[in-house]
Amino acid sequence: MHRLFQAFIDGLADSVTAQDLHRVLGQASAALDLSCFAYLSLPASRHQRPTLISNYPVTWTDHYLRRHYERVDPAISKVLATPEPFEWGPELAPRRLPEPQRLLLDEAAQFGIRCGFTVPIHDRRGPVAAVTFAADERHQRFERCIEEHGRVLQLMAMHFHAYAHRRLCSDHVVDGVALSPREFECLEWAARGKSAWDIGQILSITRRTAAFHLDNAKAKLGVRSICQAVARFAAAKRPPD
Repeated sequence: MHRLFQAFIDGLADSVTAQDLHRVLGQASAALDLSCFAYLSLPASRHQRPTLISNYPVTWTDHYLRRHYERVDPAISKVLATPEPFEWGPELAPRRLPEPQRLLLDEAAQFGIRCGFTVPIHDRRGPVAAVTFAADERHQRFERCIEEHGRVLQLMAMHFHAYAHRRLCSDHVVDGVALSPREFECLEWAARGKSAWDIGQILSITRRTAAFHLDNAKAKLGVRSICQAVARFAAAKRPPD
């Protein structure tokens, strides 16, 4: 376990993007025989979208975010109420759940998410977050892992949140990719229709320097053109429905 935890911390330290963080948490989860994981950081405002890093089926996570299920999810309701880790599942649920919560759990079960172990994270620097390790049933391996490594999982969740918050929750993040302040600024002006020459004039830098920052932004976002980078920028900054 010591080596696994050290590799996890080293992986977090080397992570830059949401994809990096996804890979690191996925590797640690797989090493512990925990197949499903999800990190959810609640937004500061109801008009913003939560930050989600998960290997749940994309069909489910897209549906979850689109329907704003974080507002009715019984596990998230408990996260808001307690800082202590907890298990959840059909046999642990209250006998009477509000209809929206019951329907959510029924839908999640269709995607193999029926029970789990959730670690709440109450961060005084930002919104509440949680890391969940889920399964399609409360099988023996899952129970043994939670029983033997519950506190380690809690520590891993707290470290993961600290790195995720630092990498993804700044004002210079576009679609999960952290840009430098100058890269972000140049891309922001490009999104307003300004050329590299225009941007240089506005920011009192040379056209070549502005183009350099735009090229760096393109590379980080994994696109080939400024138009594609601007499209990613606009989509990331658009308020959710």
